[in-house]
Amino acid sequence: MAEWAGGPQVRIEPWADHALDLLRRLNAPEMTEHLGGPETEEQILARHQRYLAIAGSGTGRMFRVVLLPEREEVGSVGYWERVWRGETVYETGWGVLPQFQGRGIAAAAVAAAVRCAAAEGKHRYLHAFPSLDNPPSNAICRKAGFSFLSECDFEYPPGTSMRCNDWRLDLTAVI
Repeated sequence: MAEWAGGPQVRIEPWADHALDLLRRLNAPEMTEHLGGPETEEQILARHQRYLAIAGSGTGRMFRVVLLPEREEVGSVGYWERVWRGETVYETGWGVLPQFQGRGIAAAAVAAAVRCAAAEGKHRYLHAFPSLDNPPSNAICRKAGFSFLSECDFEYPPGTSMRCNDWRLDLTAVI
């Protein structure tokens, strides 16, 4: 699908049925500590179905992050519609398996997903809402060119409020 020229060679590919195992690996406690903890198997299966369906719904895209040249699936990245402060925008999120973190893979995957969202021309803004206590995800936002707007209360998982940073990227400025 899309590759990033700088840093590690990463490709993002549309979410596929066989990616359920990847989703289970991304559900580890160390991967979900800023997101309310691991989900149940039932929640994972429901998330997998949402990921499979989102591209056909026209409301976003989910991708597997593939490290090249090995073609090893190492994470996920995506974007989806949400209403934020009265405006329909895209929200983005990502995760890279622990053994692959710290190598620029997430930043490369986010950059590729940003280009995909911008190419759609559907929404002007893409937001990311990393937890205040998640320095690596906040650093990825800075590196990817997002602008910091403010701290905010954000509901995730549903029914739980968490303190986040609101980062925004103007997709019309993406080349």
